Amino acid sequence: MKSDVYFIRINSKDAEVRLEGFKKLLHKLAPSFVFEENEFIPVKLTIGDSACVYNLNPVFLKALVLELKNKRAKPFLFDTCVIYSGERQNAVDHLNLAQSKGFGHSRVEAPFIIADGLFGQDGREYVLNEDLIKAIKVPSFIGMLNSLVVCSHVTGHIVSGFAAGIKNVAMGMSSRATKQVQHSSLKPSIIKNKCTGCGCCVVVCPVKAITLKDDKSVIDQDTCIGCGECISACKSCAVYINWHEDPLIFCKRMNTVANFILSKFKQKLFFNFAFDITKGCDCESDKNAKMIFDNCGIFFSTDVLSLDKATSDVISDYGKISHPQKAVHEEMFKHAAQIGLGNLEYNLIQI
Repeated sequence: MKSDVYFIRINSKDAEVRLEGFKKLLHKLAPSFVFEENEFIPVKLTIGDSACVYNLNPVFLKALVLELKNKRAKPFLFDTCVIYSGERQNAVDHLNLAQSKGFGHSRVEAPFIIADGLFGQDGREYVLNEDLIKAIKVPSFIGMLNSLVVCSHVTGHIVSGFAAGIKNVAMGMSSRATKQVQHSSLKPSIIKNKCTGCGCCVVVCPVKAITLKDDKSVIDQDTCIGCGECISACKSCAVYINWHEDPLIFCKRMNTVANFILSKFKQKLFFNFAFDITKGCDCESDKNAKMIFDNCGIFFSTDVLSLDKATSDVISDYGKISHPQKAVHEEMFKHAAQIGLGNLEYNLIQI
């Protein structure tokens, strides 16, 4: 059975035109949103790195928050810490960045929280024992709440070529350690000239693979299990991460993590915003970023795979630009369908 994907075409760069289009889409969809009174509704988004100017506009989140409040629910915005250096590596800097970018309570009328704690270490661990992912750690509210709303800015990606709803869930709703596991098959190592010898990584290592030698951390590769906890613990970015993973393995790991996370929610609502589609994701894009597609519009579905597939199909047709690494994310979509993440076939309903 095909999943429904709703789409409102908006090719304007004007913020007000985009907002009015989103409100029109919300008005169409709102009758189908059913929540318990005072139900907590987590709204996943990413605010982008400090240099990024093409992340989601806070006005979209405010419109969504007001609609959820009209349903007598209690929405909150959230994200998690990232594994690379920057202002989203810890909760304090991340929240300050969110405030400066207009995602504070006074602007969006809902609190913004960092769901995996101060340094991206907090959460609940689950054993998966999948071929590519043995275990994951995710924010502790996952498994406690019934509903989830995911708002994704559609972009390109350095590995998968395409980033939208699936990536937003898999990377954005997992701890720093699980982000590392998704990114790399290689075990971490220490960058000696960055190591301060603080010993935090020694304390958190679950298998005691890390020791201090000459005031520098050393990882025993034979003992290391590649869990990535040392990455979360290190405050000086001294743990090396291999970013050059096989693209399809990277995509399959994301599918597996997203599938597990989404299985913990009963009601899932996904929005993809296909505006300002940069070659790189919001983690690396800045004001000089190259656009790889024309502005397209906003997509919605309760099926994240159908949503991402429809988004990819429509922007490729509409933009008339060859999609980078298209073969990679097409294989990603096929694998996602195989593991039950969603449907490849969809009904596109234009508003």
